[in-house]
Amino acid sequence: MRKHLLLKLLGLLAVLALAASACGGDDDADETGSATASDSAAEPAAEPDPEPAAEPDPEPAADADDAAAEPAGEAVTVTMWWHTGTPEEMEATDAAVAAFNSSRTDIQIDKTDIPGGAYTDQVNAAALAGDLPCVLDFDGPFVYNFAWSDYLVPIDEFVSDEMRADFLPSIIDQGTYNGELYSLGQFDSGLGMYANRAYLDAAGVRIPTFEEPWTLEEFEAGLAALAELPEVEFPLDLKINYGQGEWYTYGFAPILQSFGGDLVDRSDYQSASGVLDGPESVEAMETFQSWFENGWVDPATPADDSFYGSKTAAISFVGHWMWTPHSEALGDDLLVLPMPNFGGETVTGMGSWNYGISSNCEDPAAAFEVLSHLVSTEEILRMTAGNGAVPARLSALEQSDLYSADGPLAIFARQLSEGRAVPRPIFPGYATVTEVFAQAVADIIAGADVQSELSDAASAIDQNIEDNSGYPTG
Repeated sequence: MRKHLLLKLLGLLAVLALAASACGGDDDADETGSATASDSAAEPAAEPDPEPAAEPDPEPAADADDAAAEPAGEAVTVTMWWHTGTPEEMEATDAAVAAFNSSRTDIQIDKTDIPGGAYTDQVNAAALAGDLPCVLDFDGPFVYNFAWSDYLVPIDEFVSDEMRADFLPSIIDQGTYNGELYSLGQFDSGLGMYANRAYLDAAGVRIPTFEEPWTLEEFEAGLAALAELPEVEFPLDLKINYGQGEWYTYGFAPILQSFGGDLVDRSDYQSASGVLDGPESVEAMETFQSWFENGWVDPATPADDSFYGSKTAAISFVGHWMWTPHSEALGDDLLVLPMPNFGGETVTGMGSWNYGISSNCEDPAAAFEVLSHLVSTEEILRMTAGNGAVPARLSALEQSDLYSADGPLAIFARQLSEGRAVPRPIFPGYATVTEVFAQAVADIIAGADVQSELSDAASAIDQNIEDNSGYPTG
C-alpha cells in the first residue's frame, strides 16, 4: 500500500512537471482542445485543449476546509474552481453560478477563477496538499491521473440512466476510468476539415460526405490537384502554427488511428511498443511526413489565416473553434467536411474541459447538485452559444443552431455521436504519452526517421509504465 501511494504521488508530480513545461513552451490544451485551448469560435488562433500561458495566480489556493458543509440549518457552501477560459466562457460560467445561487437557498456556490496557464499547477499542488475544492474542472484526459490518485470520487450513484443516455458517448468515455464515471462536461470538441468550395470545384475534387468520406488515395490526389491551382501555395493547412504541444496529439493521433495504429496498447495499458511503433503507426506517420515532403503542407510556422485570410491553402485540418473566422471569410464557399478514412476506419478527435468532485468534499451530494446544474441542457446551450463548441447532451444538440441535424456543423456532432471519436489514452500515464508523441511528431515534420522516432517514443512510454509498476488500481 505504501508503494502504491508513492507511485500515485510520483505520477501526479509527473503531470505537474509536464504542465509546468507546457505552460512555458507553447499555448498549452483542448487538451485538447483546450482543443485545449478553450475551444472557442471567437478565438481564431486557439488550439483545442492547450491552456494559454499565464502568470501564476497571485491569489492563494482555496482551502479544503471551504469544501465542508456549513452547520445544520444554514446553506451548504460548495466551493468550485474554474479555469479562466475565453471571455464568452467566463460570462456563461458566471451566469450559470448566479442562476444557481439565486434559485437555491439550501446550497450556494463559492467559485474561484484561476488563470488557465496556472490552473493545472495549482490543482496539482492543492491535490498534494489535500486542499482541493468540492467541484473543479479538468482538461480532457488529465482526469485519469486524478482518479487513479484518489483525488476524485466516482459520480455513478448520482447519474440516472436517463441522464447518462442524454450525453454524447464521447463525454461518457472521456469521464470514465477503471469502469467508473468521474466527470461530465458541458461540451466536446469537433475535429474535421474545412475546405474552399471554389478551389475544390476548380481542381475537380469530389466533395466528400459523412457516408462517403475521402479515402487516402482520393485525399492525396485531391491535394496534388489543388497544388496546381495558381491561387494555392500549400493546399493543406495542418495548423502547425499551434506549435508542439497537445494539438499534435489531439489533432494527429486520429490520423495514426485511422491507419489502424494507436498511441498505446489499450487492451491493458501496459505497453506502447509494437503499437505506437508498429507497422500501421509507422505507415501513418510516413504518409503524414510525405505530405510535407511533397510540398502540400508548409513545414515552417505558417500564418494562422492561410486558409481564411490569404486563402493560399485550400483545406484546413482543424476543429470547431475555427468556424467563425472561416465562415465570415469564405461565406458560401466554406465546406465543413468529415475526417477521411485513411485505410482502417474514419476516426476523429474528442475531449475538452469537464467537471468532477474531489475526495476532499464532505457533501458530494450537494456538489453533484452543482455539477448537475452546470451540465444541464439550459447551461450547456448558454455556454456553447458563446464558445461555439459541440453541446455535450443530445437534448442540447437538438436545439443548437450550429449542431442540429440541419446545422452547418452537424458533421462534427455526428462524428461524436455515431462512434467515430476515439478518446486519448484513458490511463494515468497520459502526460508522458502526449509529451513524447508530440516530440516525435515535431521531429517527423523536420524529416527524422519515422520508425526510430516512434520506437523512441514507445520506449519512453513503456519506461513510464514500468516506473509506476503498471499504474496499479488495487
